[in-house]
Amino acid sequence: MDDRTTITVPETTAQTPMGLGVLPERHRLAISPLNRRRWQNFKANRRGYVAFWVFMVLFLISLFAEFIANDKPFYVSFEGESYFPAVVTYPETAFGGDFETAADYRDPYLQKLIAEKGGYMLWPPIRYSYNTHNLDLPTPAPSKPTWLLTEEQCKSVAERKGVAGCSDLEYNWLGTDDQGRDVVARLIYGFRLSVLFGLALTIISSVIGVAAGAVQGYFGGWTDLLFQRFIEIWTSIPSLYLLLIISSVLVPGFFVLLGILLLFSWVSLVGLVRAEFLRGRNFEYIQAAARSRGSPAPSASSPMRKR
Repeated sequence: MDDRTTITVPETTAQTPMGLGVLPERHRLAISPLNRRRWQNFKANRRGYVAFWVFMVLFLISLFAEFIANDKPFYVSFEGESYFPAVVTYPETAFGGDFETAADYRDPYLQKLIAEKGGYMLWPPIRYSYNTHNLDLPTPAPSKPTWLLTEEQCKSVAERKGVAGCSDLEYNWLGTDDQGRDVVARLIYGFRLSVLFGLALTIISSVIGVAAGAVQGYFGGWTDLLFQRFIEIWTSIPSLYLLLIISSVLVPGFFVLLGILLLFSWVSLVGLVRAEFLRGRNFEYIQAAARSRGSPAPSASSPMRKR
């Protein structure tokens, strides 16, 4: 073998105070074989896989609900300045009005003030928010979708607004509810609120449940015993009646309902995490690590194990 065929071996050892050490190898972030197999099994379920992506697309769209369905324009140009009413609240006086109250961009008077100064507004596709009451419905509320109405039904409103017919009105694509609020806008905002509420409840209750179960399983003994008695008493309380009582006293809201449901939802994970920690205490390497530090093995120090 000459110099041309010599293979250079990279340095894989390093000198450490304890002797020769092996440098750690760098690996790219990779999915474990078990998780890869789980993902492949999930993809094999075509309905579930397609439904997952449909749900994700709808959820991502709903995160920008203020730019899809809103009774405020997302951009206003007035006297050479830019305004973003969808994210910032401006008083009516900012556009030449008389009052310091929040501007009502659906008001024809305010629209006229902006147009007279050469300004313009860019509106979302749906000009209604979840709580916007449409006071110019062609038919009594709950109203049918605008595209299902006849020209005769739209005639009075079209004449009052100075437009040709139904096609020039602000559309309620799925109609309105009994209070004249747009159904599509309420669906978009309601979908986002429901998903975020479920995610927040799941994440927070999981964190509390895992922490409580870990404390029980790690310390064991009287800590575990007292915690278990507390959970038994807590879960014996009729949760439905307690939830009804609390919700009748407090004003219902996102965080109020989240806190009420958190009172009982965290218990479901405690038993599983506690059992895993108690099982881990009996592993030989755990007991060996405890003895190497001069402390007794975890399982031997637990009163629960002596009975």
